[in-house]
Amino acid sequence: MSGEESGVLHREGVALAWRRLRGRGPGVVFLPGFNSDMQGGKATELAAWCAATGRAFLRFDYSGHGESGGRFEAGSIGTWLADAAAVIAAQSEGPQVLVGSSMGGWMALLLAARQLVPVAGLIGIAAAPDFVTRIEAALPEAARAEMAATGMWRRPSAYGDPYPITRHLLEEGRNHLLLGGPIPIGAPVRLLHGQEDPDVPWQLSLEVAAKLATPDVQVILVKDGDHRLSRPEDLALLRRTLAALLGEDRL
Repeated sequence: MSGEESGVLHREGVALAWRRLRGRGPGVVFLPGFNSDMQGGKATELAAWCAATGRAFLRFDYSGHGESGGRFEAGSIGTWLADAAAVIAAQSEGPQVLVGSSMGGWMALLLAARQLVPVAGLIGIAAAPDFVTRIEAALPEAARAEMAATGMWRRPSAYGDPYPITRHLLEEGRNHLLLGGPIPIGAPVRLLHGQEDPDVPWQLSLEVAAKLATPDVQVILVKDGDHRLSRPEDLALLRRTLAALLGEDRL
């Protein structure tokens, strides 16, 4: 995209790829989902919107994802959270609106709840906090046996090739669970969720909303929406939601 800077940040020997637009604050940060990257439709749509409105924008890839170095199967929730905090601290200024898709929604909630970065607001798109517990509970017996033997199971995916689920991912992820009590976030939060989502139940967004400390929470359900919420009408909803959160008149 014209005017977008790019580079890498080295964390613990791994090159983390990022792209940013300079502009007005609060800036916008996009956090991709599990096994996804910063080149998806939602990320590029937000980049275009921020470019058009003069708003600062940052997107990046976690280690083992997209253009970043590292091995995907070596990652964990804690690793990717530290990646996100490091890139945001280095490549943004001031409070940010965090926009997280699926696992990125969990990352955004953790960043805000633990005050790892200054947060002006948060948008979750099929936010999936604590998803490791749901994966573990649903593991088929054959997958449990494979994981016990090799430390990893390749999970079939509707979006491409099977991808690895490691025992380390599931066990380390327990250190970052949010749904066991109140979620101490004071910034405004918007949660978008498709009711035809086959991966993350839409009721989870209602549970998250109930646990958030902030009273400024809205849950927006898309009756025929899927997990990705990447159709033109879904992207238009995302733009409207972000614009309203930032007090922008232009969409």
